[in-house]
Amino acid sequence: MGSPEFAVPALDALVGAGHEIIAVYAQPPRPAGRGKKPRPTAVHARADVLGLPVRTPATLRDPAEQAAFDALDLDIAVVAAYGLILPRPILDAPRFGCLNIHPSLLPRWRGAAPIQRALMAGDADTGVCIMRMEEGLDTGPVLIRETTPIAPRETAADLHDRLALRGAALLCDALVSLTTGTATETPQPEEGVLYAPKIDKAEARIDWMRPAGDLDPHVRGLSPSPGAWFEARGERIKLLLAEPCAGSGPPGTVSGEGIIACGTGALKLLRLQRAGKPALDADDFLRGFPLEVGARVD
Repeated sequence: MGSPEFAVPALDALVGAGHEIIAVYAQPPRPAGRGKKPRPTAVHARADVLGLPVRTPATLRDPAEQAAFDALDLDIAVVAAYGLILPRPILDAPRFGCLNIHPSLLPRWRGAAPIQRALMAGDADTGVCIMRMEEGLDTGPVLIRETTPIAPRETAADLHDRLALRGAALLCDALVSLTTGTATETPQPEEGVLYAPKIDKAEARIDWMRPAGDLDPHVRGLSPSPGAWFEARGERIKLLLAEPCAGSGPPGTVSGEGIIACGTGALKLLRLQRAGKPALDADDFLRGFPLEVGARVD
């Protein structure tokens, strides 16, 4: 049960390990692209390639959908970024319950955007937990926990791909422990709970009054989507990568070539994107969209 790219490695790992996939659940195809034609999710598309049956209910609260799920007679359900709430009848249907791959060190960063929030907060470490699902939001006991440091220049895209692969491998380990009776489930502590709500585009706007050292992880945590952004010359510009550097001046002022002053220090622009245009390294971007020294960005 999964939808975006994060869940594809888990599906591939299950197939590669020889597990019998009775069904793949994904969110329904949604209009996308210029033609607004329905586009299947990444998991749906991968399942089609693998020749696996796919189900795309809009909700699992419908008693008929719950009965159809129960009729599958499952040993276990595996969930990775599915995007739908699993009500109690779904959680209780498989013999071994439902396991979830969660890319954070629970109970820190429960919720929808744990990868982005960990980076934006400047966390030094993150990780993956394989947990048993309950009705609460990411509250279940943890079977496997693995910690990994966040690299200094790592973006949300980099961390996403790395944790997706580790989550897939750890999931297979968890299934072995369940089937051999060696699994241990550790309740989450009550201390240290933090929530990772979905990113709001408004909060992605860069506040140049903040120190450069705080804006660096903010930018990386939002790269590439939805992308930290600022306004310059009447356009909204996405800043996909930057690094702190020496510099001074009124916050939001271009203080050097590709350098913008912050509340403390400055940010050197490294990769940017105009609306409807491809992302470019700063040198190429600034050749076509110069930011003059002394100009103000918002």
